[in-house]
Amino acid sequence: MAGTFKSVFDASFITAEFLNAQINAHFIPLIWKTLIASGRIFHLCLRQLTLCFGPSSSLPPPPSTLLFTPPTRSPPSSSSNYRIVHNQQNGAFVEAVIMRYDTRLGKYNGKARPGGPRSTLCISSQVGCKMGCKFCATGSMGFKNNLSTGEILEQLVHASHLSTIRNVVFMGMGEPLNNYSALVEAIRVMTASPFQLSPRKITVSTVGIIHAIKKLQHDIPNLNLAVSLHAPVQDIRCQIMPAARAFPLDRLMDALAEYQKKCQQKIFIEYIMLDGVNDEEQHAHKLGKLLETFQVVVNLIPFNPIGDLSHFRTSQEDKVTRFQKILREVYNIRTTVRKQMGQDISGACGQLVVDLPNKRFNSGDLVTDIEDLNM
Repeated sequence: MAGTFKSVFDASFITAEFLNAQINAHFIPLIWKTLIASGRIFHLCLRQLTLCFGPSSSLPPPPSTLLFTPPTRSPPSSSSNYRIVHNQQNGAFVEAVIMRYDTRLGKYNGKARPGGPRSTLCISSQVGCKMGCKFCATGSMGFKNNLSTGEILEQLVHASHLSTIRNVVFMGMGEPLNNYSALVEAIRVMTASPFQLSPRKITVSTVGIIHAIKKLQHDIPNLNLAVSLHAPVQDIRCQIMPAARAFPLDRLMDALAEYQKKCQQKIFIEYIMLDGVNDEEQHAHKLGKLLETFQVVVNLIPFNPIGDLSHFRTSQEDKVTRFQKILREVYNIRTTVRKQMGQDISGACGQLVVDLPNKRFNSGDLVTDIEDLNM
């Protein structure tokens, strides 16, 4: 069938097509529900949908084809994590990772939480990334293209066939806030029928795109925000995150203060531990002073090697422990150390990149999920 391919989950496109064809757009969530439940590959065009839901005599020929694209996936790891590779219509590849967690490892009022194992999906928003963070494999790809709303949503659809997804984190390939329109539309679909995810179960991670942070709370209330800070001072941020030059640290902190004042939610601070770069006690004290007026959860992230591109070393465990102790005891900041997950499928934090040689592999266990940290 000739034409430009579009995902059947591209919400704005399919809604416009239905309205132009005088088909009730209320049928769209029902169609999505059928596609999600089936687990099969579907090729749907507007005229075929019209035969089911309305008269076709007045319809023009379909201008495009709606496509539901099947992914490939890695075998489950020793910790039952999945790395899913989606082949996009332009020939590019994008990756997502399903990570298994155990709610019983989270804490509520100092006690273990009830529950059991469930899954979080780490979603990509772009192919590659223009931020160029030097510790991140995706940044080594450069920027290829933004994902459409449908391409973002299909990661959730395909993952739901492998596991029941409770939480979604936009921490995969790309800078989500650089694909703002598709991100917002995708989240709005996720929180409506048939997905019905709570915004509090969705986390968007950003290096600190200030103008987008200012819009996000208004456009999607109650969303979790995670900021990839990674250094307590501007010069170190610029060394390891070149894009930080466009987002000065003082302006970023002002934007976060405004965001928190409006949303009244904790902000997650992501901090990758790089040996000899940002992991000394002086850095912990500077970070504590920077964050002491905020309601935050600091997540210390062990650096994951990225094959031949690794110019950094992982911080020693005792340095990470001292760093955490300073933030907790001196500044009373809730601080966790992220358990390494997904290394055995090259899907750990900072490792998402297609065809990168010499990745290292290790196994992981069930750990506490990020969304459980602010309960």
